[in-house]
Amino acid sequence: MGRVAVAVMVSLWVIPISILVNRIVPEPYMDEIFHIPQAQHYCKGNFRSWDPMITTPPALYYLSLAHVACLFPGLSYIKGASSIAEVCSPVILRSVNGVLAVVCSILVYEIITQLRPALDERKATFYAVVLAMYPLHWFFTFLYYTDVASLTAVLAMYLACLRKNYWFSGLLGALAVAIRQTNIIWMLFVASSGVINITLGHQRDKIDNDDTGASIRKNGQQPPENSAILSSNLRKRKTSGRVDASVHLKATRSASSEGLLDDVVAACLAIFHMKKKLFVSFAPFVILLVAFVAFVRWNGSVVLGAKEAHAVSLHFAQMLYFGLFSALFMAPLYFSFGQAVNFFRSFWKNRPYSFFQALLALIAGLVSVHFFSIAHPYLLADNRHYTFYLWRKVIQGHWSMKYLLVPLYVYSWLSIWTRLGKVQRKIWVLGYFLATAAVLIPAPLIEFRYYTIPFFFLILHSHSNDFQSWLLMGTLFVALNVFTMMMFLYRPFHWDHEPGTQRFIW
Repeated sequence: MGRVAVAVMVSLWVIPISILVNRIVPEPYMDEIFHIPQAQHYCKGNFRSWDPMITTPPALYYLSLAHVACLFPGLSYIKGASSIAEVCSPVILRSVNGVLAVVCSILVYEIITQLRPALDERKATFYAVVLAMYPLHWFFTFLYYTDVASLTAVLAMYLACLRKNYWFSGLLGALAVAIRQTNIIWMLFVASSGVINITLGHQRDKIDNDDTGASIRKNGQQPPENSAILSSNLRKRKTSGRVDASVHLKATRSASSEGLLDDVVAACLAIFHMKKKLFVSFAPFVILLVAFVAFVRWNGSVVLGAKEAHAVSLHFAQMLYFGLFSALFMAPLYFSFGQAVNFFRSFWKNRPYSFFQALLALIAGLVSVHFFSIAHPYLLADNRHYTFYLWRKVIQGHWSMKYLLVPLYVYSWLSIWTRLGKVQRKIWVLGYFLATAAVLIPAPLIEFRYYTIPFFFLILHSHSNDFQSWLLMGTLFVALNVFTMMMFLYRPFHWDHEPGTQRFIW
């Protein structure tokens, strides 16, 4: 019932806002001027045509072609169209992301219940609806960009991995990479999470089961009440994969206090003993990785087109921006008074290690913003993006501002590490950090759309049960969505050097 409720609630805003956007902005805008004509070529059966300005693979266009083909019988009856090409309009192509946004919200709900099977269904539904309103994901639902499809494919891959359907997960990983190349990093992260679940989770499960059984037999006691409640809840879900996730969640929580080195050693030993089983289970991921390396070698770059503008860089400051950006979007969780008090108490309790850690983080932050802060030409020249104004008015507002922001960056990342460390294994947190770094640091352009996938992994694994914080976060998302959509639709402007109507966009 929860997934149906999520799909209905998301559809209630996707449909009317899509109609509004298509009525006011009927023509392709921004990157749509490349994506829509390319998809229309595919609708005409011209699969050899390719726009050299497109940087991502063509999977979105194939998905769009399948979507249009499904709609064609009804559209041909209504409009009298005689071919798919005639109905492959910007409105229909944009509707692909509307459908994917609903599917994505269902996937989010499934992942939440998979990771937290004891969570009340109403709360899981509410959390999924709130995440569906995440501003960057929400806004690009109504335009023909690759972001919604990319997030949907990655989350589908992750859900399949959580349910131990590793071969299907690998297939979905191939789809994710075919939508956007950088998803190869999230494919590796998902595969690594699956390996951790099999190795360390299996080891912890055996220890917990042996200890619990021995204790019950020794003392002649019944299982604890919480265990009975959890078992009842699990039976209601009727999914064995969720039982595995419950046990794994218990394992990660009980192991969260263990050191990173312990996790690494235990994982390496378990991988050595289970290497054949792991290789068979994760063979699709290995094949995909080899194929991707071969593609990069053949292509000479990760991106397909516009290679000069998307050259790999060392943009370490990008990680700092992501930390603060994510913490601000989850402000009720990371910038509340109670959260700050708890953080500084933990910080003081673990001194002097905490002071040493913070000092290193501050030094790394200062070095990053001084030597590895990149101002991409697109950032400086395009005043249609909010990043243009943040860069000029905030970061470059005064020479000292980029340094004064470093303590906020550090606080954001230390808060993220602390929260994740309470409910996830240290090795998982390290893997998440490395995956995020591998995606963001090589990107020279400050683009908030790149933060969407790491943000979803972050918030899905933060495991906050504070309903009030989620309500405040949802309110923040709604306010930002209303503001950005109003600016996009009703505050157009014009450039002197180029004809056409310009609009503000993330």
